[in-house]
Amino acid sequence: MKDIRKHGQNTKCVHGSFIPNETGCVVTPIYQTSTFSFKDVDHGARLFKGEEEGYIYTRVGNPTIQSVEQAVALLENGYKGIGCATGMAAVHLVFASLLSAGDHVISSEAVYGSTSALLKTVFPRFGVKVSFVDTSDLEAVKAAVTPETKLIYVETPANPTIVVSDIAAIADIAHENDAKFCVDNTFMSPILQRPLDLGADLVLHSMTKFLNGHADVVAGMVILKTEEDYNHFRSMSTEFGGTIDPFNSFLVARGIKTLSVRIERHCKNAQKIAEYLESHPKVEKVVFPGLKSHPQYELHKKQTDGPGALISFFLKGGLESGKIVMNSVKLHTLAVSLGGVESLIQHPASMTHACMSSEERETAGIGDGLVRISVGIEDVEELIADIDQALEKV
Repeated sequence: MKDIRKHGQNTKCVHGSFIPNETGCVVTPIYQTSTFSFKDVDHGARLFKGEEEGYIYTRVGNPTIQSVEQAVALLENGYKGIGCATGMAAVHLVFASLLSAGDHVISSEAVYGSTSALLKTVFPRFGVKVSFVDTSDLEAVKAAVTPETKLIYVETPANPTIVVSDIAAIADIAHENDAKFCVDNTFMSPILQRPLDLGADLVLHSMTKFLNGHADVVAGMVILKTEEDYNHFRSMSTEFGGTIDPFNSFLVARGIKTLSVRIERHCKNAQKIAEYLESHPKVEKVVFPGLKSHPQYELHKKQTDGPGALISFFLKGGLESGKIVMNSVKLHTLAVSLGGVESLIQHPASMTHACMSSEERETAGIGDGLVRISVGIEDVEELIADIDQALEKV
């Protein structure tokens, strides 16, 4: 297979992580080593100068790490990827690589809780200014731009409100103002959404979620669109040291082989559960991009290939009703995170977004009664039955 880029997403999932090796292994091995030997002094010198391709030290590069970087970059139609130890290491790499003292960043107001905390508590200490806006409102994005804006950072769909932002339109706003545009594509995966194709400059993933898919890894990835940006980010990553390790790289690469078939089941299950919840008399509101009631239903359908697997809903009775449901489920697991083969249910206000004040959560649409489900790949009838018996207790 000479040029994997010419193939479809299913084929890329299966073959994208393969790196040819002398042993004939059909799977890229785990190169569990910290350092690599040189043939001679001149060979080592050429590697350090970048005059020859090869490996020096695992923080700088490793074949197993390269295999997963290659796989995700192929799926995102990017130039190359940089594997990170965690999703938050990837987020930090983006901000630290692009922002300096006096710079300004615009972020979606509903983002992963730790991303919000990083922008509010860490980067302001180094002179970075931050504006949180509803990025589904293009006029609000435009109004937030200043001459110091260097980055627009968007989650779409947003966590946990499932608000959808117009990637192509925001890319235009960013580039008209000489700013970079980054999309956190964790919720969708490149099977459903490819932001680089829509104008984004870089994409990041918490590979802990759908890309790995089995709740046994923490890892992140940043994918760059151009060689120039990649070289800058690679240099920064080498100095920061937040490199993913070879064993976790191997696990994620293995998970990606089944990504497309898992996503297909995730989406089918989520659609049926969302329709069930929307028709339930004890549910006040369901937010899911596959429902026509979603405010950005048409936009999401335009820029993606499916609804995803995340459902947020509000119960009549608010927080107390939500607690009853979460404490009553038997098949769903009460846990944070998302994107695994198992279905997870959680309460953002007291869990993933507890670091935000109640006022900040309310502004971002994260009400105290909001419940989020990451729909897995179990038998959907059994998942619905589990939710149904829990709702009966409300």
